[in-house]
Amino acid sequence: MSILVKNNIHWVGQRDWEVRDFHGTEYKTLRGSSYNSYLIREGKNVLIDTVDHKFSREFVQNLRSEIDLNDIDYIIINHAEEDHAGALTELMSHIPNTPIYCTTNAIDSINGHHHHPEWNFHTVKTGDSLDIGNGKQLIFVETPMLHWPDSMMTYMTGDAVLFSNDAFGQHYCDERLFNDEVDQTELFEQCQRYYANITYAVQPSCNAKNH
Repeated sequence: MSILVKNNIHWVGQRDWEVRDFHGTEYKTLRGSSYNSYLIREGKNVLIDTVDHKFSREFVQNLRSEIDLNDIDYIIINHAEEDHAGALTELMSHIPNTPIYCTTNAIDSINGHHHHPEWNFHTVKTGDSLDIGNGKQLIFVETPMLHWPDSMMTYMTGDAVLFSNDAFGQHYCDERLFNDEVDQTELFEQCQRYYANITYAVQPSCNAKNH
């Protein structure tokens, strides 16, 4: 099932109601989590990130209900960690030649996880852009150590949407997608827990990118 984000952007991710440990056993994700993947349909069709590997088949099946996989022109991986790129092996088994855009460090990490150096990788750096048609572009911003060396964000012009990777996240699984639809006290409690456990150690990088 997809959820409309804005105009031609749909969320095609996965909810994980059961996960309780993330990055070790000390950070308890008592509200579960979600894996955010987005499908953009403009002049070009773009997939941003995938989901955790344990949902690989379900993810690809759901994606097929939205689009012919062969019609996906580009894949963007903002972060090579498994909750972002875990379904790549399953997805690429169907569309092995589809270009994957990510940072140099992400290529190394993806190959370390998935062992497919033959995939069609394209390296991007801060300021690089990708024309997706209809007068819109994706602009890439590297965010190393926020919170992995490979991390980046992707900004979509025209619709003014920032795909912000892990920078402003929280582990909060809910049927509702948008922050303003849920209990704000509970939401900000989870935001604080996320910041303390995931991004506090790289606070200078967070502050630099926020400004």
